[in-house]
Amino acid sequence: MSTERMPNPAVLLPEAMEALMAVNRAVVDAGLDGRLLALSHLRASQINGCGPCVAGGAHQARRHGATDEQVYAVAAWRQTPWFSAEERAALALTEAVTRLADRPDPVPDRVWDEAATHFDQKELAALLLNIAIANAFNRLNAPTRQPAGRW
Repeated sequence: MSTERMPNPAVLLPEAMEALMAVNRAVVDAGLDGRLLALSHLRASQINGCGPCVAGGAHQARRHGATDEQVYAVAAWRQTPWFSAEERAALALTEAVTRLADRPDPVPDRVWDEAATHFDQKELAALLLNIAIANAFNRLNAPTRQPAGRW
């Protein structure tokens, strides 16, 4: 385990944390299933190697009804039977948006179009903001080496 370099920057700047939490509340209030949002957060955090967000995402996914199989296998969701078509579309979008720099067409039409068959524009907005918030927290926690397990 690495030594924490400094407290989370959003904790040091409380107004920033308030703003991030306000976006998070707007996402939750949009009405998407909490399990789907938590699985999306967990997957983005796995990709970014953010220990506290992986732990938090797994905790939230379980709290919102995700099965152990889903939590344990979210990194390999394509090869497992434990995810609905809606969850698969959300996870594919999560991966594409989290890995923007990995390909010339960061979010291919096939990924976007599949997500758009399961989510209306307000739900897509909430899902995209959920992915953005997950990535923001990952980018605050990982470089400052925040430890997992603090709730």
